[in-house]
Amino acid sequence: MENYLETIELETAPHPTASVIWMHGLGADGNDFVPIVQELQLNKSPSIRFIFPHAPKIPVTINNGFIMRAWYDVSPGDLGEGQKKPDENGIRKSQAQIGQLIEREIERGTPSERIVLAGFSQGGVISLQTALRYPKPLAGVMALSCYLSCTESFEKEASAANAKIPAFMAHGTEDPVVPYSMGASAAKRLQDAHYTVHWHEYPMPHSVCMEEVRDISQWLNQCFSQS
Repeated sequence: MENYLETIELETAPHPTASVIWMHGLGADGNDFVPIVQELQLNKSPSIRFIFPHAPKIPVTINNGFIMRAWYDVSPGDLGEGQKKPDENGIRKSQAQIGQLIEREIERGTPSERIVLAGFSQGGVISLQTALRYPKPLAGVMALSCYLSCTESFEKEASAANAKIPAFMAHGTEDPVVPYSMGASAAKRLQDAHYTVHWHEYPMPHSVCMEEVRDISQWLNQCFSQS
């Protein structure tokens, strides 16, 4: 029996035929993005099961070792210019745990082509890390206010099944936590690798704004109408 992450689930209507697995940021939990579902107004989409997993509780170096929910450890110097090598073991462990949630959705009757991975900040890092390497085709990947991890192995590990995956990427131009340049360079790296990237930027800090919510809604409707 698999030891799945704890999750919160929300269905937009009975008998969902599509799924969105949405990862929160550092120190938050699965409740963080639950309210956004109602704001998305996904009336053009089929019934969707939204899954909001809780990251494990681990000591986080940048916060003096304080134990909090995190998808991987973060140390001073991990973000910004001269970025250090990230906590690759933690990232890959979270990648495997999200992979388990994808497989569970497939077992529940949702084809992989009807599953979107989404995430904010650390959660966005894991959504990209998992989706671009997942061996079965997914409907799309959403990466908000984040960056690309494990870049040295990216080309070697990239999944052919998701070479054409639609990617919604967005970042605040005033982000003081994850520099805008990190998000923009991640989008360019994927564009250079011939991924279909829908890039959006907003005059906001490390957060989500209403214009972004409207853009996400449009993109999700498009993802599920095509998949």
